[in-house]
Amino acid sequence: MSETLVLERIETNLARLRLTRIGEILAETARVCEEQGKSYLGFLDDLFEEEVARREQRRVETTLKISGLPFIKTIDEFDFSFQPGLDQRKVMSIFDLSFIPRKENVIFLGPPGVGKTHLAVALAVKACQAGQSIYFTTMADLIPKLAKDHADGKTGKGRSYYKSALVIVDEVGYTPIDRHECNLFYRFVANRYEKASTIITSNKAFTDWTELFHDQVIVTAVLDRLLHHSIVINIRGNSYRLREKIEKGD
Repeated sequence: MSETLVLERIETNLARLRLTRIGEILAETARVCEEQGKSYLGFLDDLFEEEVARREQRRVETTLKISGLPFIKTIDEFDFSFQPGLDQRKVMSIFDLSFIPRKENVIFLGPPGVGKTHLAVALAVKACQAGQSIYFTTMADLIPKLAKDHADGKTGKGRSYYKSALVIVDEVGYTPIDRHECNLFYRFVANRYEKASTIITSNKAFTDWTELFHDQVIVTAVLDRLLHHSIVINIRGNSYRLREKIEKGD
């Protein structure tokens, strides 16, 4: 059988097995490996490395697309020089993601525009790249979902905002919620307590959370579970958005 026919049969079988990346690079990789005198095992290793890399890239892209993230940013894009009061070493230490297997929470506190959401998103991106399931929501979007689950008589435990290894709840404290909604949020926090990690961003200090929850008992119960296993990052500084506005001359 000629080499051309063998190659065609291999490409057909690769397509049937859905090894698309190997099919794309087969001929060129064979040529390069032959020139370099690589063994058959080396040739196969190169092919499968490319296939795995392509699939991993697609997994990350798909996960990020359905995660609800408002944008994609990494920690490398965070300007620590603009927030000199922020403990960079402490922030960078959480990017080893060791808090996730420990089922710990991360809480970013600070006024609007200081980079809380950027850091939360960067952690989510890093977790996704490490193979973890992620979900992003704002407090304003989460509460109606919890209310609908409750109204439908469902626990919601199969939802991404319950079962994901890492859930980000952004903008806690921006909008007051009523007593029933407070209880729903408490149940959400209690459900994930010591089972999975949650990232919270808030523009309110913990002492001001009574403005949000209107009930000292609920505030205590929520904070007790959020803070028991947690890393708290306080950001006191200038607004990135205000800086960008000034730089543009608006």
